Order: sequence, then C-alpha cells, then structure tokens
Amino acid sequence: MRSPHSESLLKPASNTRRDILKWAALASAPISFSLSMAQTTLRHNPFSLGVASGSPNHHSVVLWTRLMPDVATGNSQFAVTDVSVKWEVADDEAFKVNRRSGQVVALSALAYSVHLELDQLQSDRWYFYRFQIGDAQSTVGRTRTLPHPEAMVQKLRVAYASCQRWEHGYFTAYEHMSQENLDMVLFLGDYIYEYAGAANAVRLPSGGWVNSLADYRDRYALNKSEKGLQAMHAQCPWLITWDDHEVSNDYAGLLRGQSGNISFDFAAQRARAYQAFYEHMPLRASALTKSIEGLASGAELRIYGQVAYGKLANFYLLDDRQYRDRQVCNKNGSFGSGWVNTEQCEEWLDPQRSLLGAQQTQWLDHSFAQAKNDARTWNVVAQQTIFGRRDYKLGAGYSLWNDGWDGYSAARQKMTHSMQSNVLKNPVLIGGDVHENWVGHVMADAYKDDSAKIGVEFCGAGITARSAGNSKLAARLAENPHFIFADSERKGYGVVEFTAKQIQTELRVVDDVRQQQTKIETLAKFAVEAGVSQVQRLA
Repeated sequence: MRSPHSESLLKPASNTRRDILKWAALASAPISFSLSMAQTTLRHNPFSLGVASGSPNHHSVVLWTRLMPDVATGNSQFAVTDVSVKWEVADDEAFKVNRRSGQVVALSALAYSVHLELDQLQSDRWYFYRFQIGDAQSTVGRTRTLPHPEAMVQKLRVAYASCQRWEHGYFTAYEHMSQENLDMVLFLGDYIYEYAGAANAVRLPSGGWVNSLADYRDRYALNKSEKGLQAMHAQCPWLITWDDHEVSNDYAGLLRGQSGNISFDFAAQRARAYQAFYEHMPLRASALTKSIEGLASGAELRIYGQVAYGKLANFYLLDDRQYRDRQVCNKNGSFGSGWVNTEQCEEWLDPQRSLLGAQQTQWLDHSFAQAKNDARTWNVVAQQTIFGRRDYKLGAGYSLWNDGWDGYSAARQKMTHSMQSNVLKNPVLIGGDVHENWVGHVMADAYKDDSAKIGVEFCGAGITARSAGNSKLAARLAENPHFIFADSERKGYGVVEFTAKQIQTELRVVDDVRQQQTKIETLAKFAVEAGVSQVQRLA
C-alpha cells in the first residue's frame, strides 16, 4: 500500500507546483522517518475531535484527524513543530488481520490536521483505522473503498445531511444515523455557522462572530466535539461539499454576504475560511489547487467532482458558492439573499448569470455526456440547495428566493437542458440549505407545470437549523405542484437505498432537537422506479 504525492488538477507555474508537492508530501503521504513526539508520554489525549474518512474511490480513501491542545488548560505540547503521527489500517477492528502501519506528518501550519491518502487498496472493501501519538490513541474508525467502476452492485445505502447550527439544538440525529448501516454519507453544506448566537438559543457557541482563522478553527472544533457527529464520521466515508455559512451568510464568489464585521477584507476572510474547511475535512491535497498560500490570492479550493459506485450509480458533487455571480434584485442593492417579485427584476433571466461558474458548468455537461457511455443506472447530483421552483406568491406572478437555483434561472435551464440533450439516465437531485424537507420532480421547464418530468428531487431538512413551520405549507405545495411532499418543522436526515430496479428514500426525523436524548421516526417514505421519473409515496 502506498500513497503517491497528490498533484493539482490544473497546470500551475513551477514555484506553485513545488508548493503543492510540499504540502501534499508532508500532509497526505505516509513517511518512513520519525519526527518528534513518537514515544512521548502525553498529558492529555490530542484526538478529542475523533477521526473521519472521505473522498473515497475504488482504490483509495482519505483518513483524517486533528491533534488538539489540552481542553482543560488550552496548552499544546506541540509548540510550533510538525508532529509525526502513527497510523494503522487492518481488515478487522482488533487490528490483527492484514494489519499495516506507518507514519504521517501533522503540520503545525494546518492546525496539526492529518489528511492521509491511502492508495492501492482493494475495491469494495471495509477497513478499520486508527492513529497514535506517543501513548495516546484515537478512536477506531471504519471506512470503505467503493466498488470498481465496472463492477455489478446489488445495493447502496447513503444518508444525506446538512445545516447543523449549534445554537438551534443538539446533533443527536447522528446518533441514530450511525445505526442505519450506511455505505456513505453525503454532507451538503453548512457544517458550521459563523454567527455569534441566536434568539431563543438552546445553547450558545463560544467565540462570538467567526472572522479570523483561529475563529473558524475553533468553531469547527466546537461542532466536532459532538459525540454523535464524531461517531458518524467514524462509521463510513463522507462526500462533503459546503454552502455559505462555512464562510459568511449568503456570500457569492468573492463578494461578501450579510453577516459578521463588514469592515473585514472579505477575500482574506474567505481564504481563512477555506483553509479551515480543508483542515477539518477528509479532502485530498489536490483540492488545494495552488496550495494554502494560493487561497489568499483568490485561488479555488476544488471540491466539486465525480465518483462512480460500480455500475449502479454516478455521484456528481457540486459547489454552487465559490464561482457564482452575485444575487440580483435585492432592495436598495443590498448584499445577500431576498424574496424577489420577478416582474420587477429585469436581470432575473439574464443568460450570462451563473451559479456554478463556466468551468464547473462545462465539466458537468461533459460528465453528463460521458454518462451515456457508462450505462450506470442512477445519476445522483449532490448539491447545496433546492433545485425546483418554489413560488411563495399565491396566484398570478412569482415571489422567488434569489439565493438558490430560483435566483439563477438561466443556469438551472442550462442544467436541465444538459440532462435532456445528453439523455441522462435516471437523474436524482439531492440538496439541503432551506431547512425543510421537499420531495418532487425535476421539470424540463421550471416555469411550466405541464412540462416533462426529467428527474426527481429530495431536499433535506437539516440536522438542527430552524425553519418556519407548516402553517402555510399546504398552499405553497398547491402553488408548486411539481413537489408532492414538504415539511417545515421536523429535523433530521434522509436515507436513500439504491438498487438496479429502484430507489427508496426515507425521511428520518428526531422528536425534538432541543433535547439531548431523542427518538427517531420515519416522517415519510418514497420510491422511484428505474426508467420512470416519478416519485411515489409509500408511507
């Protein structure tokens, strides 16, 4: 088993390339030498944030952890030196069958995070892993490789989740999710919230508004201190994208949103936020297209991509924040989001406005074209927000939210056109962001209720983030008949089980996120038959 140096997806200049190789070699590759701390007796266990795995494919996976200072004193034993961390991987939880081990560097410049890229693994296999430094040992994590892209697969179980706001409740949904026997988790954005607090808060985050690199690191550490979240990360690999609150509410590309201190240099703030996101997620070093230093000059953190699960499914993970144009038609030209009367907004249908950016849009269209040749049963688009039209004005005219796909109508039409022109097989769109469960159909024309159904959509309620309630939901469903179900009260996650014949989706919700002990139930259950773009409610 080895891990080669990760290289950029672009073709950078030589000095940038050296930076990339430096970061990748130190932060992701196993090493054969030992740095400090290897035999040290520690005063505390630095693995208090647990372990995680992600970015899987059929031969490789990323293993993550971060070394933390003593919670009681705030003191770190690591000073400013980089630290050697021992890793172990085996076929069994006792680490006796096919045990392999090595060392990897936790860089002080990356908050002592580890992104170990293990390659040349067997496909479609479960593995157990753990880390050790001195006499301290992490919890044991379980991960898996995906089936070979040409393998015939009988079944896949995936959960999708989003929007875990600390102030609004406890992340107890993850305790239940860890019992779902999942192969993979799709996390669709808002892993943290940058706010200082909330009205009627269940609990308050430490640190106030999040602006500095230290602030972002602390907020991730706070969220990751939740034992249920740690347990779910240790259960299986995650595919992860972000939304706005990992940086600033409603930001668009390099334009600020509407939260925090507006006197800050937003480009610099975004760079700090992106660095902290990388430090705390099981991402490959190749995501840093121009190394950490490049983020400060506006370089991208490449998180969109595609992965195949045998011949059963393609997964397309999107990024609709980093490359988008600014929202339009807010009152007084304000930043961020708003509800817009489209009859008073000339820019609404501007064909040049983009949500994904030109390069990602082109990549996605090319990927859909390639999907015609691979004959996989399902094509799953995992992205941040709700895709279908949500008109909140009853009767004639529209009142649409300009921060999601509704606010980028031309971009949405390009995507549905790409699905149709490439004859995309069984599209399934999964989103988050809106703090509500919505289930329905992807229409050929979002503004024509009688246009063709070309796919299905499931948008999740969020782990804790509050929503408006169901008092007006029946009328809104009637106004948007392409959706067959919605709920704006309960919190939780979705579980999708894929087979060659159908998918079944369960909306799993807890009884009260304000309580540390909760019960779980199925709010609703749906099925979609392969070859038929029609959602059927089962329960």
